[in-house]
Amino acid sequence: MNPMERVPSGQQPIRPPSATARPRRRHRSVAVALNRIRRARTILAALERFDDLVTAAWRDKPENSVPLLREAILDDSDQLTAIAAVHALVAVPDPVTAPAALLVLLNDPLPHLREHAAWALATAPVNVLALPRLTDMVCEGGFTGVLAQVTLETWAKTAPKEVLMALRAVLAGPCTDAERARVVETIGLVPGTDTDAVLAAIVADPLEGPAAAYAARAALAELRAATDGTDAAPLAGETDDGGLTVAQLFLHADIDRGLLHAGQGDNGGIATLLVHLGDSLLTGDRGIRRVLTISRGPANAHLPDRGLQDPGHHYLPVPLPGPARHTGNAWHTGNAWPLRVAARRGIAHILRAAHPIDVVHLRMADVGSWVAAEVAESLGIPTVLTMAPDPHALIASRSAAHTLTRANFGDADAAEHLVFRVRLLRQLADQSAHVVVFPRQNLERDLRELLHLDPTSARVTVVPEGIDLAPLARAVADVSAGTASPALTELDDLLATLPEERRGLPLAITVGRLHPVKGMAALVEAWDASLRDRCNLLVVGGDLEDPNDDEAEQLARIDAVVDRGSGPGHGLLLAGHRPNGTVATWLAATLLGRPGLAAPHGVYVSASLKEEFGIAILEAMAVGLVVVAPRAGGPATYVDDGVTGVLAETRVPAELAAAVGRALDLAAAPGAPERAEEARRLVAERFSIDTMAAALAGVYREVAGRDAEQRAAEAVDAP
Repeated sequence: MNPMERVPSGQQPIRPPSATARPRRRHRSVAVALNRIRRARTILAALERFDDLVTAAWRDKPENSVPLLREAILDDSDQLTAIAAVHALVAVPDPVTAPAALLVLLNDPLPHLREHAAWALATAPVNVLALPRLTDMVCEGGFTGVLAQVTLETWAKTAPKEVLMALRAVLAGPCTDAERARVVETIGLVPGTDTDAVLAAIVADPLEGPAAAYAARAALAELRAATDGTDAAPLAGETDDGGLTVAQLFLHADIDRGLLHAGQGDNGGIATLLVHLGDSLLTGDRGIRRVLTISRGPANAHLPDRGLQDPGHHYLPVPLPGPARHTGNAWHTGNAWPLRVAARRGIAHILRAAHPIDVVHLRMADVGSWVAAEVAESLGIPTVLTMAPDPHALIASRSAAHTLTRANFGDADAAEHLVFRVRLLRQLADQSAHVVVFPRQNLERDLRELLHLDPTSARVTVVPEGIDLAPLARAVADVSAGTASPALTELDDLLATLPEERRGLPLAITVGRLHPVKGMAALVEAWDASLRDRCNLLVVGGDLEDPNDDEAEQLARIDAVVDRGSGPGHGLLLAGHRPNGTVATWLAATLLGRPGLAAPHGVYVSASLKEEFGIAILEAMAVGLVVVAPRAGGPATYVDDGVTGVLAETRVPAELAAAVGRALDLAAAPGAPERAEEARRLVAERFSIDTMAAALAGVYREVAGRDAEQRAAEAVDAP
């Protein structure tokens, strides 16, 4: 059997390389394909050649290919090629040797080989000898457990009894409640009446742990809904004449209308953007009737009892079990990936309940987009994808800096799931009806070389992000006029903790999540080393009282430089997260100063390691602040270096500190009011939320119209 035909489209949430292999006209042997990966000039170029190796393994003779692939897997000096060889091994048309080698890999001491073996097996025929190890991986959890679960879910379609038996065997042994919950959740993915009976028994067992019981109830409810037809897929495209319904998704934030959690945990720029964008889409003559903003919620979250079909902006939580998880796009551990099944179940429930939906807009190659794309495809709803070269740009930059090499690629991949994310992003783009990209330097080159998109294609549109200008303009006017406000009083109280001798200095302010990628701790370190005498540093963001893992890591680094208790005495103010309205006022006060507390001519600093576009940077520019921004990515397309801000290599502490110094000079230099006005004009003309909404509304109308035409044509052709 052709391994590329083993997993039907739409049933496998992400098809492994072997399932997406694109046969070439020219046949290459495994030896040639391996050498092409080994000799690729860059890591990204090597990743693009994985498919060639898989196709070669499928076509080559097993006696030739298996020894070469096993040799590549054992070569720890080239972990990149070893990963490619694991996926190619699945494609070898050999019923004995290749499966045996894969069984060995499931127990390999190297995590990246175990992980890729579990992933690759999803496209292999069911191997009962692999079931015990795969079920153990599910029990152990983590990202490898998620991939093992995907493989078991795929195999259960053709061998439900064998998969169910293996999972029940795990439950018969010693397991913690969390481990049992993962196994029970996987049992719920096995079709058949036997599964229903197993889950019902778990629910009825008074000795069952709370996590496992919750997993059983959720799985049982889903199975019974499928049986009685309450989850039947609605007819797509039954759009009300009053306009379209657009669903926008971001599971890594608790998004609320008032943005009360802005800057806390993962509630960063995207959360702010979706609130303002959803409101703007509904204004004017954009043809949008409803916007559904879907984000994470607690396990007991429920949809509203009424009003879901009413026009307007609806905020809908996806119930996710356990504590709030931080970022799922795997900057570090990406521990939101294990929420795959719960997220898929919740998103499916929302999309059915809110029917009809015309377009689902996805952002990022994360767990939410992974499962939402699958649900949208099953319901016949077209998707739009905002696509950025992530992790492509990250891989390219670290490879160029020689911090990511063939010798350590597997170690990095085990922590950050780089191959998976590259493949997921490709699949999301292939499945999407339209792709939206941000402006960035060398955009056409990056689209072609990193994302393999044709920038001239009709299905690719460049849309800059936008901000709501009105609150920022009001904040400048109020601070300038000396209008009292709770936000200003709060800032003055904070500034009053500075010693008298520091109150004549301007502020350097940074706003965002306390996350390693945002560089907050790195900024504190750079400021402490060379900028203390020039400015006070105000850090806005993060949960200081109950930090998540990322926030705790950043706070520990900050405390190692300046202890929080003595921070104000040294000029460091940690404010924690604040609502957007408060932040707007504080930005204006940074520009204009506070009498007796802070000098005017402060600056805004983004120390992010990467910034695809930069909502907070745009907000600071809209106020009129001189900004410091990362040289790589989107900010370089709108920050005029030396005029409206300073571009810097933010990964280098000395360069970051020098950039802040230059920004302070620029903010106080002659012509500063004119430069501030130029920044405001630029943002107002090019980056308002209304401009962004108008562009996206056009994309949504085009996608929905094309989808309606296709359904009409299919109806005519149907017998």
